[in-house]
Amino acid sequence: MRSLPRPVPVAGLTRRAFAATALGGAASLVAPALLAQSNRIVLGQSAAFSGPAAQLGIQFNAGAQLYFDQLNQQGGVNGQRVEIVKLDDGYEPDRCAENTRQLLARGCTALFGYIGTPTSLAALPLATKADTPFIAPFTGAMGLRQPFNRLAFHLRASYNDETELIVRQLTGLGLNHVAVFHQNDSYGKAGLDGVTLALQQRQLKPKATATVERNSVDVAQAVATIVAAKPQAVVQISAYASCAAFVREARKAGFGGTFFNVSFVGTQALADALGKDGAGVAISQVVPNPFSTARPITREFLDAIARGGNKVQPNYSSLEGFLAARLLAEGARRAGGRVGSGTLVSGLEAIGDTSFGGFSISLSPDNHVASRFSELSMLTGDGRVRT
Repeated sequence: MRSLPRPVPVAGLTRRAFAATALGGAASLVAPALLAQSNRIVLGQSAAFSGPAAQLGIQFNAGAQLYFDQLNQQGGVNGQRVEIVKLDDGYEPDRCAENTRQLLARGCTALFGYIGTPTSLAALPLATKADTPFIAPFTGAMGLRQPFNRLAFHLRASYNDETELIVRQLTGLGLNHVAVFHQNDSYGKAGLDGVTLALQQRQLKPKATATVERNSVDVAQAVATIVAAKPQAVVQISAYASCAAFVREARKAGFGGTFFNVSFVGTQALADALGKDGAGVAISQVVPNPFSTARPITREFLDAIARGGNKVQPNYSSLEGFLAARLLAEGARRAGGRVGSGTLVSGLEAIGDTSFGGFSISLSPDNHVASRFSELSMLTGDGRVRT
């Protein structure tokens, strides 16, 4: 039997070229018959591997691949190797939907590690129609969690959890005049809704709101609108490139308040983009500090990098990918025997309450959100992060 080729990005191929490649010896994807015959658990991932959000997809995938590579070296799960087939969607929903159709048509066991709210919202209905699990998307949007979907499993806490933490911190410091800078799409709306809800619970409302288009850094109008409102703090709901642009331009315009971001911003990418201008910028996190060895899971992660993942950058996004891979593998183990889409759902639901090295996990037939963990971290201005 021919072995499954190593997954590689194939973004930009035409359908005809893609099909020809998929049937060739160097394919990233393989025909359904080959998938069915191969002794593998094949995961399909559509994510941003290019464009202004690329570091989110690159780092999440690197962390997941780190875990799966070492798992496969030990024989995989129940004798099955786990492999990721990845396609680049550039953080654009239409491209993501087309990638998803291709992945589903080729019989992937599950869809895994999709990056972003608008892209995940485009993909989940396709996964549901195909009766294929949709596991660990890199988004906290409530629209992917409600109503309950038996095929959707979330590793991370929701944006409502993150924005409640942020607003609680701000108001606890007496900062009640809060503005929201957000992406003009479903992700930005999800974050804005979370901030608004948290403020309403304290009889407050946003001081001002302003938007930026997805994959754009044109923030001039947003800066003018928010700075004119004179807020004490700005909550940012966008990707790292636009958030970094907003911070710089707002400070140039005289804004002296604080900036808070939700985890999707990409902490290390934001730190790299801001450099010394990042000092004091806060981010809510949904996984533990990847640089701290206080928890066994972070020691395991850093040890895995030291043993063979030298190309993996330790950061929040890559640790989330590592944890997502471990969650999927645990579900596959509990599925028992040969893992398929249906048995993987049952296996994940059988995890119950457990801990991945100090990171609490809980899944059941009635609960598909594995973690409610959230904490705040802050950039130091020299590329580092402290909690």
